[in-house]
Amino acid sequence: MPPLQADDDRSPAPARLIPVLLLLSAGSGAAALIYELVWFQFLELAVGSTAVSLGVLLAAFMGGMCLGSIMLPRLVSPKRPALLVYASIELGIGVFGSLSPRLLPLAGSVYTAWAGYALSGFLLRGAVAAVCLLPPTLLMGATLPALARAVQERTTGTHRRSFWLGLLYASNIGGAVLGCLLSGFYLLRVYDAAAAAYAAAAVNLAVAGIALALAKRSIPGTIWGEKDRRVTKSDGRRRGSIYVAIGLSGLCALAAEAIWTRTLGLLLGASVYTLSIILAVFLAGLGVGSGIGSSLGRRLTRPGLALGWCQLLLAGAIAWSAHSISGSLPYWPIDPSLSSNLWFTFELDLARALWALLPPAILWGASFPLALAAAASKGRDSARLMAGVYASNTLGAIIGALGASLFLIPWAGSQRTQQTLIVLSIAAGLLLLVPAIRPRWIGAPAAAAALLLGAASMREVPPASPLLIAYGRYAATWADKSDIVYTGEGVNSSVAVSRFSSGALTFHVAGKIQASNVPRDMRLQRMLGHLTTLTVADPRSVLVIGCGAGITAGAVSIDPRVERETIIEIEPLVPKAASAYFGQANFDVLNNPKVGLRIDDGRHYLLTAREKFDGITVDPLDPWVKGAATLYTREFFEDMKRHLSRGGAVTMYIQLFETNLDAVKSAVATFFEVFPNGTIWGNPYQGKGHDMVLLGQAEPLRIDLDAMERRFGYRDDANKIPQSLAEIGMESPEDLFATYAGRRSDLTDWLKGAAINRDRNLRMEYLAGLGLNLDESASIYAGMLAYRRFPEDLFAGAEGRVDSLRRAMR
Repeated sequence: MPPLQADDDRSPAPARLIPVLLLLSAGSGAAALIYELVWFQFLELAVGSTAVSLGVLLAAFMGGMCLGSIMLPRLVSPKRPALLVYASIELGIGVFGSLSPRLLPLAGSVYTAWAGYALSGFLLRGAVAAVCLLPPTLLMGATLPALARAVQERTTGTHRRSFWLGLLYASNIGGAVLGCLLSGFYLLRVYDAAAAAYAAAAVNLAVAGIALALAKRSIPGTIWGEKDRRVTKSDGRRRGSIYVAIGLSGLCALAAEAIWTRTLGLLLGASVYTLSIILAVFLAGLGVGSGIGSSLGRRLTRPGLALGWCQLLLAGAIAWSAHSISGSLPYWPIDPSLSSNLWFTFELDLARALWALLPPAILWGASFPLALAAAASKGRDSARLMAGVYASNTLGAIIGALGASLFLIPWAGSQRTQQTLIVLSIAAGLLLLVPAIRPRWIGAPAAAAALLLGAASMREVPPASPLLIAYGRYAATWADKSDIVYTGEGVNSSVAVSRFSSGALTFHVAGKIQASNVPRDMRLQRMLGHLTTLTVADPRSVLVIGCGAGITAGAVSIDPRVERETIIEIEPLVPKAASAYFGQANFDVLNNPKVGLRIDDGRHYLLTAREKFDGITVDPLDPWVKGAATLYTREFFEDMKRHLSRGGAVTMYIQLFETNLDAVKSAVATFFEVFPNGTIWGNPYQGKGHDMVLLGQAEPLRIDLDAMERRFGYRDDANKIPQSLAEIGMESPEDLFATYAGRRSDLTDWLKGAAINRDRNLRMEYLAGLGLNLDESASIYAGMLAYRRFPEDLFAGAEGRVDSLRRAMR
């Protein structure tokens, strides 16, 4: 096949065609990022959102891309027109993407039907992830090598070709930034996961169509026009060093991203919007760095040295980000509650993310095209070149992300993990620089200087900020107001306990106060537990989803009729801290012989459990926290209902602060869709709304006040319920049930137009995320109470007792 001629009237000139290839690469990147977010959302609903489950999904996704990049140049002949190959790949991705909203939930249902625990359970999760993700990700991984061949067909000269290959990678990253922002701020917020998948598939099909049109108009040149020189042993060693260095670069990049995303999630608030900003900034840094690296690689005669210098500079850049995130940003004098305009907060979050993440991201981005330029040789198949560098980088990224999240952070902590990344960056730099230094005797002093740089950088990495772990986005406003007596970095979350001068203890998870022993929180936590058991005739088996400080679980455990209680907690550090610091408030529940603890995602446990319960109580994280909305969906409520024994009840915590009216209505309306006989019980603070409890059951609720009075009438070691309620200011059943705040029949008009939270849309986390800086709890609660009517059919009792309750409610 003859080389492409610039004056061929059927073919665009190379200078005009290659920018179009960059546009195609950007389209591939945008679609791939949307798919990653959407497919993970679908599969997390089935396999769970624990660190292990997410690690399995990440390994399958990135592993497929790694294998796909390696396989294409080995399975597809370079004689085949590259644009036709690329169009076929994009078409295949688009077909799978358009089918994924139906296929992935089906695979999830197969998993839940067979799921278990221990080794067999983990293997099944891996098998499901592989079956679902490997076919499309193999194709995704092949896109860059295919485009690399299209570039080689249309360019000459090793340096010029490497420049365009680097820009292919940069444009692919740029497309990923667009896909991240488009999905996080528009597609998933306005529509749902299925619509986002269809949009990505449309991008794939459009890109395939453009590639086909270009392929028909042009006659590709041969990639055999330049004869490759014989590869010597020194060439092999050089390429091996480059692959190792770029692999270590990928390892450090993804490990650092895992740490910094988690820590910045504490500082900025781990909403879907904030996490989209963090990811977009990191990707943008990679894209900018790739463009810079491409230009440098074209001009430098020894790009391998520049790659080595990038790794050495990364030692300082990692220290910069680590110090900024844990040692500087938490102490910036910022109060998020000063503005209710969330877009102002997003601007501030963007500025802080850029400040912290941009330096190392630019250097990691520059490393990839420099590695391409360093590994290139005259006449070498560009697909093999791109595949080798891409696969090495991706393999390192998989190891880094999994190693940091699953092992290093919980075992050694984020400080030691980041110091380890500095050491690895120094090692990668020395691997490339020391053999190239002339004269040889300079090598030892240069290595010593690099090690001194690493040691200085390591000293600048601070330990995880206790203030940040405890108070998150409000860290600056809580400085010096309490003693933080415990902090821990777990596999899934960071945990803290703080003590105030008044003696009050607060329990923090993921930068939020999740529980405390102050009256308003104790009242809510005890209400959750007691309403679960007191409204059920025979509550022998109860499931508690979310351990927290253990106070709700403790309220359940002291009911003498409860024979077995199961606590589900996703983070292993939570029950340890609860037992150590809140034993008195939670009645030492975690040492109670009738209580069992299982470490798992609550949704995953319920989907895979076979037993039924007489009571289920759920106390999830704030609904604006990414992932928490999966415990507010209609499908999850339906699964809880299926696991209820006849006459059983479900209780659920609903917050009214740091949210908005639409999010609260969505939670209540979704709950009533599944539990039409459900009721609402309020926990006001200083006479105003603060939070509340939803109570649901399959059958209409009927509360016998006389029976409740008899249960309150005695106190002994076997019945601590009266003591528990007295400690929160409830001396009689009348005090507890006077918290009634409404039911579905009362709130029909109030709930008009409320969005139903489904697995496909997770509407709650997008609605609640827009109310992050609001405190409308008083107006939300007052507006809801305006519709309340006394439920004549709900309560029964001796003459005068119901009237007394009616007066108490007024």
